[in-house]
Amino acid sequence: MVPWLNSSADSSRPVDSAHARSHPAWRNRRRAALSALGSLGSALLAVASLSTFASAPPAQAQIPPAQPSTQPEARGERSSKTAGEATFTPTGPWAHTYSIVARDAKTSTLGVAVQSHWFQVGPTVAWAQAGVGAVATQSLVKIDYGPLGLERLATGESPRQALDALLEEDPERAVRQVAMIDAQGRTAAWTGDGCIAEAGHLEGDGFSVQANLMDKDTVWAAMAQAFEDSEGELAQRLMAALRAAEAEGGDIRGRQSAALVVVRAESTGKAWEDRLVDLRVDDHPQPLDELERLLTLSRAYTWMNRGDEAMAEERIEDAVQAYSTAAELAPQIAELPFWKAVALYSAGHRGTALPIFQDVFQREDRWRRVVPRLVTAGLMPAAVLEEKVLGGQPSAGEKNSSEE
Repeated sequence: MVPWLNSSADSSRPVDSAHARSHPAWRNRRRAALSALGSLGSALLAVASLSTFASAPPAQAQIPPAQPSTQPEARGERSSKTAGEATFTPTGPWAHTYSIVARDAKTSTLGVAVQSHWFQVGPTVAWAQAGVGAVATQSLVKIDYGPLGLERLATGESPRQALDALLEEDPERAVRQVAMIDAQGRTAAWTGDGCIAEAGHLEGDGFSVQANLMDKDTVWAAMAQAFEDSEGELAQRLMAALRAAEAEGGDIRGRQSAALVVVRAESTGKAWEDRLVDLRVDDHPQPLDELERLLTLSRAYTWMNRGDEAMAEERIEDAVQAYSTAAELAPQIAELPFWKAVALYSAGHRGTALPIFQDVFQREDRWRRVVPRLVTAGLMPAAVLEEKVLGGQPSAGEKNSSEE
């Protein structure tokens, strides 16, 4: 899409109703399967052994009350929980995973990123709203923490107030893991005693990292360190944290899906414009590699959009620089330099545009057939049809001209 040629846009958040539904018999079978993972140790077995296929009602949950706190956990203090002390039959989709919620101190953009050995983790775990905050809800997920948490943050509650209020209402909070961050960069996190080891979280300056069912109890600390040490845009720094988690051992089960969302510091009032990055890898043998590939493409097309905006404002030098950056990020995509050539030719920079056209046509000849359609649509001057690169016969003056 080239906004200066076509400004229409649309976006919608996927609905995860199927994933949110969890039949009791299915949950019991799931626990029976998990019990086979002997490498998880006695902590996992203590939870899995509670599962039963009997038709009798499950035992009433015996879960300790939430302990509201008026202060977020201090940076550097490790919070770690293990399973096995509570008896319950929890409900909700599974999302044993590692994630990060964060705010960029320079731009005030907000983001959340996650990876899990579970199908389509993004729409379950990752929640963000421009100018409000971001939430990660995982372990045995109660999706409510995402939208309701953002709702509370939007009313002015702090992340700690919002999280404590939702925990107080949740009888199965022992199996939840949740983190929130608001537009001011304040954080709050919770790792219930029923989360499967290794599990814990770490809150820092403008971010929180959290993980459960990890191979090692050093995963979340590695994520925190990577985020603090990284540079660049928020999406790149979130990606660095996920990479660090995987390098430290990651999810003990392996990897399957990932997601990354970044929203504006302030809402435009248009949800489809508030999401700067919205990427999901629903099922892939190497989800972080695929997520990073998509992030690179996202950055390339962001630069294309900036080039289009500059062309619309007749800032030719800025447009050329933006287009060049886009092409460098995604050199394999012939369409990116094609639109650069279209813009340059339409702005009168014939000599610069023609070599770009020629290179694009050599790579993918189909783009040669697009040019006449742009002329018909009034998006390019008719003179381009006479260019030799398009099969036309240029005049003597055009043959000797390198720039109009």
